[in-house]
Amino acid sequence: MVNGTAGRQVLAAEPDATLVGPHEMAGVPAAGVDDRGCTILHVDMDAFYASASLIARPELVGTPVVIGGGMRSVVLSATYEARAYGIRSGMPMARARRLCPQAEVVRPDYDLYSAISAAVMAVFSEVTHQVEPVSMEEAFLDVSTAQRRLGGPAQIGQWIRDTIADEQQITCSVGGAPTKVVAKMASSAAKPDGMLMIPPHRVIDFLHPLPVSALWGVGESTEAALHRLGLRTVADIAHLPHATLSRAMGPGSATHLQALAWGQDTGRVSTARVERSVGSSETFHQDVDDPAVIRRQLLRLSDRSATRMRHSGLLARTVVLTVRFSDFTTITRSRTMRQSTDVTRDIFGTATALYAALGLQRARIRLLGIRLEALTDAAETPVQGTLDEPEHGWRDAERAMDRAVEKFGSGIVRPASLVVRDEARGDHEDGPPRRERSAGQAPRRWGAAAWSPRGTTSSGP
Repeated sequence: MVNGTAGRQVLAAEPDATLVGPHEMAGVPAAGVDDRGCTILHVDMDAFYASASLIARPELVGTPVVIGGGMRSVVLSATYEARAYGIRSGMPMARARRLCPQAEVVRPDYDLYSAISAAVMAVFSEVTHQVEPVSMEEAFLDVSTAQRRLGGPAQIGQWIRDTIADEQQITCSVGGAPTKVVAKMASSAAKPDGMLMIPPHRVIDFLHPLPVSALWGVGESTEAALHRLGLRTVADIAHLPHATLSRAMGPGSATHLQALAWGQDTGRVSTARVERSVGSSETFHQDVDDPAVIRRQLLRLSDRSATRMRHSGLLARTVVLTVRFSDFTTITRSRTMRQSTDVTRDIFGTATALYAALGLQRARIRLLGIRLEALTDAAETPVQGTLDEPEHGWRDAERAMDRAVEKFGSGIVRPASLVVRDEARGDHEDGPPRRERSAGQAPRRWGAAAWSPRGTTSSGP
């Protein structure tokens, strides 16, 4: 692995892998990198939520920063400087603060994340229509049909990295390989801000020295089970008799793990990714039992979830309410509406009805969540209006709010009851003044200018 801060990393799975800096990228980037057969690219944003949050806080770049809410919530993301202290996504905020007391805590900005994610996906679509989003921050691309038009996989990967860095002010890492599994592992090995190409004849050399935890899908419990068998590297898994591994892990898991260990993966890049649910949840800074605070929180979660639905072009018919009490007991309730919707008012009405039906009598609540299910494509789902519905109803009003937020930033317009600062929340709506952002701008056209090093002004088509 080649590390460097002076330039962007472009690596090949060769013993003499070299660092290519911006001053070497004029003309054809990534020249000399062996990318034969690396038709699958995995592109993953580096510390996405943290990097995006620091766009408006440049003074925090290079310092430990944690993205999350109050002491009782969990870490959404952390900068690499904070990760050096052992902070990880999903960790309780209280533990993160103990590990790194000097870390700056920044509240999440989901509207910004969605805008940047949409712009990043638009960059991918400039390359190929064979794009499989894995999450809002990563995707697989099959570039096999794009090479004649755009160049080799390394050249394409370099353009993607430069374009995202220039237009969105965040970095990403790219892995290229003949299969999805190896491409994803390559992008992980290249982080942060690197690119690693693994041609077919180098797959085994790349995989086998890696720790077992590097295999896609191997979590802490599976890693511990493999360690109990004395398996420390991917090579150990590959060379263990299948019968022995089957007795310990089960036949299905053994077959899957050994296929991964030999770089075998028949999965193709699939563009048909169906969203199963959209939702949001928040932990209160202190347990609450005030009905007014709970109602405002339900409205906030309904508004956030509905906004994401509209941005994704989806409608939902089922609302799922999650309530977690002070003793960590958690219950869920759901209700299917008469017709699908993406309107905050409809979702909020259903959520409050579900909460009222619980009859909690001022029980102390730690967390509330709203999840929307039974999703359909808004363009293909008929929505029947009512006889007394005005020509321009709530849906039109909320779309107008979306346009205002897209232009001026989140928080510029919202329901009146959410304007009042809610002291019970772990995260406050207050924050530094927002500036107009370029997130979501159209990607650059392909041409000579696209290949220019960052920081150099040039003209092109």
